[in-house]
Amino acid sequence: MPELPEVETVVRGLRASLPGRFIREVRLGKTDFIDDPVALTERLPGCRIAGVTRLGKFICIGLDPAIEFKPNGSVASPGECLNLIIHLGMTGQLTVRHPGDQVAGHTHCFFSLDDHSELRYTDIRRFGRMLLVSESGLAAFQNHLGAEPLEITLEDFRARFGSRRARVKALLLDQSVLRGVGNIYADESLFRARIHPARIAASLAQKQLTELHRAVREVLTAAIRLRGSSISDYVDAEGNNGEFQLRHRVYQRESKPCVRCKEKIRRMIVAGRSSHYCPRCQPAPRTQKARSKKIKKA
Repeated sequence: MPELPEVETVVRGLRASLPGRFIREVRLGKTDFIDDPVALTERLPGCRIAGVTRLGKFICIGLDPAIEFKPNGSVASPGECLNLIIHLGMTGQLTVRHPGDQVAGHTHCFFSLDDHSELRYTDIRRFGRMLLVSESGLAAFQNHLGAEPLEITLEDFRARFGSRRARVKALLLDQSVLRGVGNIYADESLFRARIHPARIAASLAQKQLTELHRAVREVLTAAIRLRGSSISDYVDAEGNNGEFQLRHRVYQRESKPCVRCKEKIRRMIVAGRSSHYCPRCQPAPRTQKARSKKIKKA
C-alpha cells in the first residue's frame, strides 16, 4: 500500500503539471470506491486546479469553483472551493497522460484537462477512496488524522508514544497517532532505532523515543528522495518506479543476513501485520514469565 513517501512523490509529480489547469470533463467507469460519483461529474467540470497537497496518505487536489457565465454576459457568484481527496488504497495509481496514450486496464476515472492532457485513476482492487470535501469541511477531515511525521516535534512525539500501553509497531501504524506511516517504514524505522516491534511504547526510555523520532524522519526523508518503494503496483505520477526498495534493511528480508550483525532477519505478526526485525539488533521484550523467574532467583 502506498505510504507517505509514495504519496508525497505522486503529489510532487502532479504539482508540476496540474495547478492552473481547468477540468473540462469527468468520465467514470466503476465507481464503488467513490463516495458520490454524481458530484464528481456535475461539480468538477469548469473548476480550476489551484494546487496539490498531501494529507498523510491522502492526495488533496484543491479546486477553485467553476465560474458560470450568464446569457447577458454577467458572471454568477462562484461557489465554495472544493477539495478532491484521493486515497490510493493498495493498488491505486494517479497519472497524467496524453489522450492518445494506451489506457491501462482497470482505469476507472478520466479527468480531461484544458491542455488536452488527462488525469487518470487506475486501481485493480479498488480498495482506494475518492471523495469531494468542501473548504469548510476540510478541517474536520484533517482532525481525524494524526500528526504529520515530518513535522511533529520531539516533545509531541514523546507525549503520543511515551504513555501508551500499545505495542510501538501498532502505534506507528495508527493513522490517528501519525498520519502516513505504514508497514514498510514502521519496520525500517524501528530497525534504525534498534527497537523491537512488540515493545510496549510506555516501556521505552526517553532516549529510545528520541532515537525513534529521529529514525522515522530519516527513513521517510530518504524514501522521498528516492521516490518511494515500488513493491507491487506503485508508480509515480509519470508512471515510473521508485528506488527505495533497494535500500530496505529489514522489510521483506526474512532469513536474509542483517546489514549490521549478519543475524538472520525474522518475521512476526504485530497488530495483524507482518513485522520484519533483527533479533540481535532489536532484542525482544522480556516476558512476564521471564521477569517472574528473575524475581524468584533473586
